Amino acid sequence: MSEETNKESQLSDVPPETPAAHHFGAFGYRNFRLYLAGHLISLVGWSMHSVALPWLVLVLTDSPFYVGLVSMLGTLPVTFFALLGGVVADRFPKRRILIVTQSSAMVIALALAAVALAGVVSLTHVMIAATLLGMAAAFDIPGRQAFIADLVEKRDLMSAIALNSASFNSSRIVGPGVAGLLISLVGVGFCFLLNGISYLAFISALVAIRLAAGPNAGVRPRSRSTVGAGLAYVVRDRRMRTLLLMIASASVFGFPFYVLLPVVARNVLGLGSVEFGWMVSAAAGGAVVGALGLATVGRRTPKGRMVTIAAPVFGVFVSLLGFARSFPWLLVLLTLTGFFQVLHTATTNTLLQSMVRDEFRGRVMSVYSLAFLGLMPIGSLLAGTVAAKWGPGAWLSVAGLVCTALMLVALRSSPELRATE
Repeated sequence: MSEETNKESQLSDVPPETPAAHHFGAFGYRNFRLYLAGHLISLVGWSMHSVALPWLVLVLTDSPFYVGLVSMLGTLPVTFFALLGGVVADRFPKRRILIVTQSSAMVIALALAAVALAGVVSLTHVMIAATLLGMAAAFDIPGRQAFIADLVEKRDLMSAIALNSASFNSSRIVGPGVAGLLISLVGVGFCFLLNGISYLAFISALVAIRLAAGPNAGVRPRSRSTVGAGLAYVVRDRRMRTLLLMIASASVFGFPFYVLLPVVARNVLGLGSVEFGWMVSAAAGGAVVGALGLATVGRRTPKGRMVTIAAPVFGVFVSLLGFARSFPWLLVLLTLTGFFQVLHTATTNTLLQSMVRDEFRGRVMSVYSLAFLGLMPIGSLLAGTVAAKWGPGAWLSVAGLVCTALMLVALRSSPELRATE
């Protein structure tokens, strides 16, 4: 490791600057404000991309199966490489990892924009781009999740994770609406182009962050930085196991409801790209409300009790989506689904990061990433296959109930989780 890399490694795991008092605790840290601002701009671009990509696939193929397949390709690399990404995050400076992954994603997005704007885009182009972006995400997500803990003190971790979730979901309020308009006016290529440009904001923020040295600077973890050691650490903790099993259940049977939204919009309700954008924005709006609520009361939130309630209720609302036949009613259900989804995921993330020892942080967050996104290809493929044969409502109504049942079974195995603060 070079002297420069070693120096950055020494600084990356020490407490950040003393925060200024703020209603949203984590927002008092300069480093976190820089991170959040750059990430938000980048996320707006990504949310536009996330709307344009499945819509393009549906236009090219008119097949719910291929919509699910492309979604699967976008997350399949996380399944195979997320655990390796966690090892990398525990061995190397997290900021440098993020600069590399974000730069790689920018190049891929701009390449997809080029073929789309040239009018020569094909399903093959889309599948290759989705797979390569998934590869970047496999190393980006564990590093990014672990990096948040370097930007704030532990007491403000809930606030930081909730604000990060709020920024993600805020981008999905703005981005999909803009993407829907751009698709109808000038086509999907401009969505991909704006996404590529937006990465520059996050990369610039990462460069501007100052990680201050402390008394323990230079002390690196001496644990075995291997995948096996990380998995063994998770397996030994019953509460961690339960939290990850719940996230895995939601990943397969709950989160893929997003994959079917363009099918519901176009094939069930007979709507266009603008209304599809509103649907994504409705789910994002509910999530923002939930995330801001958590960010405000983060230090006082009974986290164990919160996750034991929010997780099963999320599955119930996914099931109700399958019965919606009215566009206004669907928007209401999507808002509530997004609200309980973020209560579940943000609280789970906070509990895991509060429990984990620093030397295992990257690997534990890689297991979380695997459970969150790495298993989603299974759910996306199942959702697309069932929707192609029996319609999206059949999958949503059954999968939501299965999700809730699995959550309740997991919770029974760890009764102490409810009392965890």
